[in-house]
This record gives sequence, structure tokens and C-alpha cells, in this order.
Amino acid sequence: MDNEWFRDFFDGVAVDFWTAAAPPAGDDIDFLKAVFGPPDGREVLDLACGAGRHAIPLSRAGYGMTAVDLSPAFLAMARKTAETAGVAVDWQRRDMRDLPWRGRFHGAICMGNSFGYIGRAGTKDCVAAVASALESGGSFVLDTGATAESLLPALQQRRWMEVADILFLSSASYDIAGSRLDVEYTFIRGDQREKKTASTSVFTVAELREMFETSGFVIEGTYSSLERDPFRLGSPRLILVARKR
Repeated sequence: MDNEWFRDFFDGVAVDFWTAAAPPAGDDIDFLKAVFGPPDGREVLDLACGAGRHAIPLSRAGYGMTAVDLSPAFLAMARKTAETAGVAVDWQRRDMRDLPWRGRFHGAICMGNSFGYIGRAGTKDCVAAVASALESGGSFVLDTGATAESLLPALQQRRWMEVADILFLSSASYDIAGSRLDVEYTFIRGDQREKKTASTSVFTVAELREMFETSGFVIEGTYSSLERDPFRLGSPRLILVARKR
């Protein structure tokens, strides 16, 4: 599988599905505000921002937001939503590893399951780039359901669901040698049918801890919920909070 699959995956019906299926960000915003503290002119970086689910409400809350994504379709949707909401976000089309800022941001987020999209080496480069973009003492919040402890105990090889007017089907296989989840997706809406493939690198929490610490972070918490319940084997969600030394 082409390890650059993510460069053109998020387009067409797939974008409409992901946008419709994503849960509201309301409770996430309260958690992030507690981590980052009062806005007070602070700037926050949103990685793989999608349609602006978190960037827009954080901007409305008073944070200076810069949001990056590779998908022109997602960014166009985000810009339109932000304009309608009357909030200002600096939207940039960038790879998660391409973060040219140095010591600028008070906080950074990567919410959803995009963290492992860029391969094992690429993900390490992303964490290092985030560390470089953060000021000393800045926080990075990672939210993912794709750790080994979350994903493997209850891996569904085949599943389907219907969201709005889109039928979604997936077929997953786990590559043990590469610690990688490969998924074939089918999206159907009326007479439209799109088939796409995706690949996500799967990390254990111990691997994430080592990756973050190597890049200059201190792990402050690994939670399974916004209420800060501890993350355990089988928890469907990891919320990792790290602070740059």
C-alpha cells in the first residue's frame, strides 16, 4: 500500500461522511480550556484539523488558532464554516510534519485518529515538529482510538453503518510485522460509490511515551475520558496530555 495514501483520501463522499460522523466537540473544548488555561492572547495549533470541529470553537473561546490539514476539501469546508460563525482561524494546507514555527504556540492538539496516518517514522517526526513549534511549558493534547491497547482487543474486521444519506462499509486487516492497520473503505450515496484504502501505524502507550519523551515532552496524563479516568487495556479512547520541558 502507498504510504502516502492520506494525500488524496479525504475528498468527495469520504469528507462528507467523516464530517457527519464526527461527534460534537463541546465537551472536548472544556477539557482543552482546562489544559491550556485562559486564552489571554495564547495561540494554539490544531493538527489534521479537518472541517474545523475544534479550531472554530477554540477560536470563539478566545484562543488564536492556526489549523493545518492536507485536504483542500476539508479546508474549504472549514473556511466556510468559520466565516459563517464570524471567527478568525489561520487555515493552512500542510503536512503534520511541516510545521515551520519555532516556540510560537502555547498549545497544540491532534484530535481523532489521524496521528498514525503518516507512518512510524513520520509520526515521530510529527511529535518532534510539534515540540519545536511549542513554547517551553506548552501543552500537546493527543486524542486517539488507534493505540494497540484500544484497537486490538476488540478489532472489528468488517463493519458497516449508515450516517445521514451515506452507507459506509470497511474491511480491516492487521499487519503484525509492521504494527499497522490496513483498511479498505466503501462509501455509497445514491448512485455514487467510492472505494478507498487507508493505513494507520499502531503504537502502544509505552511507545508513545518514549516518542514524546525523546522529543522533549513530559507526559502529564494518559486518560480514557474527559473526566480523566485512567487509561486501561480495552479503553476505546486515549487522551494523552504532554508538556514541553
